[in-house]
Amino acid sequence: MNATPLRKLPEATAAMGLAFAMVCSLAAPAQAGERVPIPSTPDLGKAEARCRPGEQGPALLIAIDGLKDRKGNLKLEVYPSNDEDFLRDDNALIYYGKTFRRVEEVVPQNGPVVICARIPGPGAYSVMVLHDRDANRKFGLSVDGIGFTANPKLGWSKPKAAATRVDAGNGLTRTTVIMNYRNGLMSVGPIAAH
Repeated sequence: MNATPLRKLPEATAAMGLAFAMVCSLAAPAQAGERVPIPSTPDLGKAEARCRPGEQGPALLIAIDGLKDRKGNLKLEVYPSNDEDFLRDDNALIYYGKTFRRVEEVVPQNGPVVICARIPGPGAYSVMVLHDRDANRKFGLSVDGIGFTANPKLGWSKPKAAATRVDAGNGLTRTTVIMNYRNGLMSVGPIAAH
Protein backbone atom coordinates (compact mmCIF):
# COMPACT_ATOMS: atom_id res chain seq x y z
CA MET A 1 0.00 0.00 0.00
CA ASN A 2 1.34 3.47 -0.83
CA ALA A 3 2.45 5.78 1.95
CA THR A 4 -0.01 8.55 2.75
CA PRO A 5 0.68 11.86 4.55
CA LEU A 6 0.45 11.39 8.32
CA ARG A 7 -2.37 13.89 8.80
CA LYS A 8 -4.30 13.48 5.54
CA LEU A 9 -5.45 9.91 4.89
CA PRO A 10 -8.11 9.92 2.16
CA GLU A 11 -11.68 9.06 3.07
CA ALA A 12 -11.59 6.11 0.64
CA THR A 13 -8.88 4.43 2.72
CA ALA A 14 -10.94 4.70 5.89
CA ALA A 15 -14.00 3.37 4.07
CA MET A 16 -12.11 0.15 3.27
CA GLY A 17 -12.97 -1.06 6.75
CA LEU A 18 -9.44 -1.43 8.04
CA ALA A 19 -9.47 -0.57 11.73
CA PHE A 20 -6.01 0.94 11.54
CA ALA A 21 -6.95 3.23 8.66
CA MET A 22 -10.02 4.42 10.55
CA VAL A 23 -8.02 5.20 13.67
CA CYS A 24 -5.43 7.07 11.66
CA SER A 25 -7.74 9.30 9.62
CA LEU A 26 -6.30 12.17 11.59
CA ALA A 27 -7.53 15.26 9.78
CA ALA A 28 -10.75 16.05 11.61
CA PRO A 29 -11.95 19.64 11.13
CA ALA A 30 -15.00 20.39 13.28
CA GLN A 31 -17.03 21.58 10.30
CA ALA A 32 -17.00 20.37 6.72
CA GLY A 33 -15.16 22.77 4.43
CA GLU A 34 -13.62 24.66 7.36
CA ARG A 35 -10.81 26.95 6.17
CA VAL A 36 -8.42 28.84 8.37
CA PRO A 37 -5.77 31.39 7.33
CA ILE A 38 -2.93 29.52 9.08
CA PRO A 39 -1.26 26.90 6.85
CA SER A 40 -0.58 23.50 8.38
CA THR A 41 3.17 22.84 8.67
CA PRO A 42 5.24 20.22 10.52
CA ASP A 43 6.50 22.94 12.88
CA LEU A 44 3.13 24.00 14.33
CA GLY A 45 3.04 23.46 18.10
CA LYS A 46 6.71 22.52 18.42
CA ALA A 47 8.00 25.67 20.10
CA GLU A 48 5.18 25.56 22.69
CA ALA A 49 5.82 21.86 23.44
CA ARG A 50 9.59 22.11 23.93
CA CYS A 51 10.55 21.13 27.48
CA ARG A 52 13.34 23.01 29.22
CA PRO A 53 16.31 21.34 30.93
CA GLY A 54 15.11 20.29 34.39
CA GLU A 55 11.47 20.85 33.35
CA GLN A 56 9.16 21.31 36.35
CA GLY A 57 5.87 21.59 34.46
CA PRO A 58 3.19 21.81 33.68
CA ALA A 59 4.26 19.08 31.28
CA LEU A 60 3.50 15.52 30.24
CA LEU A 61 6.23 12.87 30.52
CA ILE A 62 5.08 10.05 28.29
CA ALA A 63 6.84 6.67 28.34
CA ILE A 64 6.51 4.86 25.00
CA ASP A 65 6.24 1.07 25.36
CA GLY A 66 5.87 -1.71 22.82
CA LEU A 67 7.89 -0.24 19.96
CA LYS A 68 8.20 -2.69 17.08
CA ASP A 69 11.82 -1.64 16.59
CA ARG A 70 14.19 1.29 17.10
CA LYS A 71 13.87 2.67 13.56
CA GLY A 72 12.61 6.05 12.40
CA ASN A 73 10.94 8.86 14.30
CA LEU A 74 8.27 9.39 16.93
CA LYS A 75 5.69 12.14 16.64
CA LEU A 76 3.66 13.03 19.71
CA GLU A 77 0.70 15.42 19.53
CA VAL A 78 -1.32 16.88 22.42
CA TYR A 79 -4.97 17.90 21.91
CA PRO A 80 -7.83 19.19 24.03
CA SER A 81 -9.65 16.14 25.40
CA ASN A 82 -13.03 16.61 23.72
CA ASP A 83 -14.44 14.91 20.63
CA GLU A 84 -14.69 18.13 18.60
CA ASP A 85 -10.98 18.98 18.96
CA PHE A 86 -9.30 15.58 19.40
CA LEU A 87 -7.27 14.87 16.22
CA ARG A 88 -8.53 18.09 14.61
CA ASP A 89 -6.24 19.85 12.13
CA ASP A 90 -3.36 21.56 13.90
CA ASN A 91 -3.81 24.85 12.06
CA ALA A 92 -7.50 25.08 13.03
CA LEU A 93 -6.73 24.44 16.70
CA ILE A 94 -4.07 27.13 16.76
CA TYR A 95 -6.25 29.58 14.82
CA TYR A 96 -9.06 29.19 17.37
CA GLY A 97 -6.67 29.52 20.33
CA LYS A 98 -6.97 25.90 21.43
CA THR A 99 -4.22 23.65 22.75
CA PHE A 100 -2.02 21.89 20.22
CA ARG A 101 1.49 20.65 20.97
CA ARG A 102 3.83 18.58 18.80
CA VAL A 103 7.12 16.85 19.62
CA GLU A 104 9.12 14.95 17.00
CA GLU A 105 12.17 12.91 17.94
CA VAL A 106 14.39 10.25 16.43
CA VAL A 107 13.73 6.91 18.14
CA PRO A 108 16.61 6.33 20.58
CA GLN A 109 18.66 3.23 19.76
CA ASN A 110 18.47 1.85 23.31
CA GLY A 111 17.10 2.54 26.76
CA PRO A 112 13.69 3.74 27.84
CA VAL A 113 11.80 6.06 25.49
CA VAL A 114 10.25 9.04 27.28
CA ILE A 115 8.97 12.16 25.56
CA CYS A 116 8.35 15.43 27.38
CA ALA A 117 5.70 17.88 26.15
CA ARG A 118 4.92 21.18 27.85
CA ILE A 119 1.22 21.97 28.24
CA PRO A 120 -0.51 25.29 28.95
CA GLY A 121 -1.66 24.27 32.44
CA PRO A 122 -3.51 21.68 34.48
CA GLY A 123 -6.43 20.01 32.74
CA ALA A 124 -7.60 17.16 30.55
CA TYR A 125 -5.63 16.35 27.39
CA SER A 126 -5.60 13.59 24.78
CA VAL A 127 -2.31 12.47 23.26
CA MET A 128 -1.50 10.56 20.08
CA VAL A 129 1.92 9.03 19.30
CA LEU A 130 2.94 7.92 15.80
CA HIS A 131 5.94 5.68 15.09
CA ASP A 132 7.11 6.69 11.61
CA ARG A 133 9.39 3.67 11.17
CA ASP A 134 10.77 4.64 7.75
CA ALA A 135 11.09 8.35 8.71
CA ASN A 136 9.42 9.49 5.50
CA ARG A 137 6.95 11.87 7.22
CA LYS A 138 4.09 9.83 5.73
CA PHE A 139 1.89 7.27 7.40
CA GLY A 140 2.36 3.81 5.91
CA LEU A 141 -0.52 1.56 6.92
CA SER A 142 1.53 -1.63 6.83
CA VAL A 143 4.69 -0.09 8.32
CA ASP A 144 4.01 2.49 11.02
CA GLY A 145 2.49 2.33 14.52
CA ILE A 146 0.13 4.42 16.62
CA GLY A 147 -0.74 4.80 20.29
CA PHE A 148 -2.87 6.99 22.56
CA THR A 149 -2.82 7.96 26.20
CA ALA A 150 -4.98 5.68 28.38
CA ASN A 151 -4.27 2.96 25.79
CA PRO A 152 -7.77 2.34 24.42
CA LYS A 153 -8.45 -0.80 22.43
CA LEU A 154 -8.42 0.28 18.79
CA GLY A 155 -11.44 -0.58 16.69
CA TRP A 156 -13.30 0.52 13.56
CA SER A 157 -13.04 4.26 14.23
CA LYS A 158 -10.82 6.72 16.01
CA PRO A 159 -11.12 6.47 19.79
CA LYS A 160 -13.30 8.93 21.65
CA ALA A 161 -11.43 11.68 23.46
CA ALA A 162 -12.59 10.38 26.86
CA ALA A 163 -10.95 7.00 26.12
CA THR A 164 -7.58 8.74 25.61
CA ARG A 165 -7.78 11.31 28.41
CA VAL A 166 -4.94 12.12 30.74
CA ASP A 167 -5.57 14.55 33.63
CA ALA A 168 -2.52 16.74 34.08
CA GLY A 169 -1.53 18.72 37.14
CA ASN A 170 0.73 21.75 37.68
CA GLY A 171 3.96 19.73 37.69
CA LEU A 172 5.11 16.74 35.66
CA THR A 173 2.35 14.28 34.82
CA ARG A 174 3.65 10.81 33.95
CA THR A 175 1.80 8.34 31.77
CA THR A 176 2.53 5.47 29.37
CA VAL A 177 1.48 4.91 25.76
CA ILE A 178 1.55 1.37 24.37
CA MET A 179 2.15 1.33 20.62
CA ASN A 180 -0.13 -0.56 18.19
CA TYR A 181 0.78 -1.96 14.77
CA ARG A 182 -1.19 -3.54 11.97
CA ASN A 183 -1.44 -7.31 12.16
CA GLY A 184 -2.95 -8.90 9.06
CA LEU A 185 -5.71 -7.25 7.08
CA MET A 186 -8.27 -6.49 9.76
CA SER A 187 -6.59 -6.02 13.11
CA VAL A 188 -4.30 -3.66 14.95
CA GLY A 189 -2.90 -3.93 18.44
CA PRO A 190 0.15 -4.09 20.66
CA ILE A 191 2.92 -6.39 19.46
CA ALA A 192 2.49 -8.68 22.49
CA ALA A 193 -1.12 -9.27 21.37
CA HIS A 194 -0.01 -10.42 17.90
